[in-house]
Amino acid sequence: MKLVVVGLGQCGGRIADEFARLNSKAGIKRGLDIITGCFAVNTDASDLVGLTSIGKDSHHRILIGGRKTGGHGVGKVNEMGAEIAREDADKIIDNMRSIKKFFETDAFLLIAGTAGGTGSGAISVITQYLKERYFDKPVWDLCVLPFEHEETTEERTVFNVATCLKSCYSVADAVFLADNQRYVRKDSSIQSNLEKINSMIVSPFYNILCAGEEKNAKHIGSKLLDAGDIIQTVTGWSTIGYGKTVDPAFKMPKFGDDYRNKGAEIQKGIRAMDEAISELSIRCNPADARRALFLVTGPPKEVNMDMIKQIGDYMRDIAPEAVIRNGDYPRDNGLLDVTILFSELSNIEKVKNYYVRSSNLIPEFKRRQEETESRLKDLDDISKDIPSLL
Repeated sequence: MKLVVVGLGQCGGRIADEFARLNSKAGIKRGLDIITGCFAVNTDASDLVGLTSIGKDSHHRILIGGRKTGGHGVGKVNEMGAEIAREDADKIIDNMRSIKKFFETDAFLLIAGTAGGTGSGAISVITQYLKERYFDKPVWDLCVLPFEHEETTEERTVFNVATCLKSCYSVADAVFLADNQRYVRKDSSIQSNLEKINSMIVSPFYNILCAGEEKNAKHIGSKLLDAGDIIQTVTGWSTIGYGKTVDPAFKMPKFGDDYRNKGAEIQKGIRAMDEAISELSIRCNPADARRALFLVTGPPKEVNMDMIKQIGDYMRDIAPEAVIRNGDYPRDNGLLDVTILFSELSNIEKVKNYYVRSSNLIPEFKRRQEETESRLKDLDDISKDIPSLL
């Protein structure tokens, strides 16, 4: 499957940069092209400079709102981010159309942090414009939720998240949720934490995008999971996870078709599945999913029918009401990994929590505004007899 990836704002741009790096990895290691174009869009020029893998030209690093912001961002005001995106939407889309492989694209993936200003405001606007122009291609949003400390130190964060999620869900074909807090490693520095988190958000997409683009017959699975399967699965609130088991450097020799060997191989698949579930991008109950898929990637001799059946039964147990699609991807690289995706989730507690908290904040914001205006009016009244020097 091939995507056009657009990162909006600082967070979105950095994750889009990871997707560009992922595409380079697919090209070098597998000879595949999974990203037809990768773009970073921002109102802050310095954020665009810090990227490393996205093309350095103005077609791939797109500065918007220069007249209004002077290239210094919107200061976490996502209403301004949305307004600038509406004004410059044609500029963004024209730059996307300029790439040679644009019309090979199967879907659009737009990425933004929900707590900021530019990305939080722009993502739903650009999604809407793309939907109107390219109604035959799905447009997916990857919305990144903030750290806990961001929510507790700045009330505006909660409001931005709620307005961003509501707007995205109303226009996008699907909204992938990624919770930053789930990826935090508390003993790491901020920079290494962010780099690791961005990598962990992006890496589950690798095999699932590569599988349908394979040209080498020995890497074509007996049950191919391609763009059609993914598009039919991904809708509404969605989450993705990835787990792996590594072959030990020294393995005991196999003597015939030993039941212990077969059991150990199946357990490797189950362990990878367990890890994928524990590493889902958002905490959710799989039983709330109406669509799901899984992809098993590993050595052809180990990915057998028994393993696929066991993992399929596992998925059916935890997501009993979901339509489940599956596939295998033969890769002899010493890893056995499982990618899982749950979609059309009917209930996500964290999203509900943002909506409730934001609804409670709106009257509080209004009260504070009225109080401030009243105090300023009192000051004006007190000073009305004082002469002005102007």
